[in-house]
Amino acid sequence: MTPFTAELIGTMFVILLGDGVVANVLLKGTKGYNSGWLVITTGWALAVFTGVVVSAPYSGAHLNPVVTLALAIAGKFSWDQVGLFMLAQLLGAMLGALLVWLLYKRHFDDTEDPLLQLAVFSTSPAFRHPWANLFSEAVGTFVLIFVIFYVTNPELGPEKTPIGMGSLGAIPVAFLVWGIGLSLGGPTGYAINPARDLGPRIVHALVPIKNKCHSDWRYAWVPIAGPVLGACVAAFLYLNLN
Repeated sequence: MTPFTAELIGTMFVILLGDGVVANVLLKGTKGYNSGWLVITTGWALAVFTGVVVSAPYSGAHLNPVVTLALAIAGKFSWDQVGLFMLAQLLGAMLGALLVWLLYKRHFDDTEDPLLQLAVFSTSPAFRHPWANLFSEAVGTFVLIFVIFYVTNPELGPEKTPIGMGSLGAIPVAFLVWGIGLSLGGPTGYAINPARDLGPRIVHALVPIKNKCHSDWRYAWVPIAGPVLGACVAAFLYLNLN
């Protein structure tokens, strides 16, 4: 396991379980059909937990290009590794989405609404207003990145010796993503991760699905630009507060 493979596999698990829960809720004939937003947000939180558990010991579990970007801006990650990590995250997201398509292929073909099919792969706004949608993604990502900067390990004794939490260290970020989804996910579906949206959107464009529609490339810039903006603001604010 190298940092590259850890980011690829970790992001693959995030998308496999994250897009998987969306498929289970939206696609016709599944056991979880129409089970609602709470199931989706919980599934995404547990997806992040799973990805972090697998990748954290080897790569630090970025699993998101704007996490990598923000850490580099804050001086906590080498700029030399940014491109490699982002490539791993994009490939992992595509692989996870491909597995979801294979797993739910019959349900994709049985679902008549092509927009529901697309929603399994990528985000879309409740109301299409590009600047409002951009702001929604930026705010959600700002919360994600700013809080990540302040996640700490428990400390022991008067010397405050840091204690690693092992796999339990993935819990804070999972809870954070859960909270963002429940509170801020309504306007756009909270991509808050360019790889999470772009990678699966590419897969949607490539795989055969009965009654498939376009991949909504006109909107695709929003879940990329919004998270980048929110992450940069969070990183610069962190630098000025510490």
